[in-house]
Amino acid sequence: MSQKPFRILGLQQIAIGGSSKDRLRRLWVELFDAKVTGHFVSERENVDEDIAAMGSGPFKVEVDLMQPLDPAKKPKVDEPPLNHVGLWVDNLPAAVEWLSGQGVRFAPGGIRKGAAGFDICFIHPRGNEEFPIGGEGVLIELVQAPPEVVEAFSKLK
Repeated sequence: MSQKPFRILGLQQIAIGGSSKDRLRRLWVELFDAKVTGHFVSERENVDEDIAAMGSGPFKVEVDLMQPLDPAKKPKVDEPPLNHVGLWVDNLPAAVEWLSGQGVRFAPGGIRKGAAGFDICFIHPRGNEEFPIGGEGVLIELVQAPPEVVEAFSKLK
């Protein structure tokens, strides 16, 4: 295995889906004190999402509270309820290229801007014949870390 041309820095986000963002907000915002920092709606991704945050600075973790725009359509952002986890990566293009070469299956869509404005892509929850490595049932989002996050994580060594 060749040397990795990137580093996974740490947890960037968790995304939780439910039939009602109101119930999700009750727990995460009202009781856990997460702060709502944005809102994202996408018909293509069938999502109505509140972007919340816990913690501060470069170690802040995004908590996405999602409900489907249409419960009958896919993708079903509320199934499973823990929709995906996001990981900060210091060099997203290099990570995608290297991981693909190792047999990691990526979800359609490639690298693109995510709801919070960072470049993102997703590792598919399941491998296939061509790319046998997937998230074993978990959708994993790789998120390009901004320079201040890369620097902060670098100081932890």
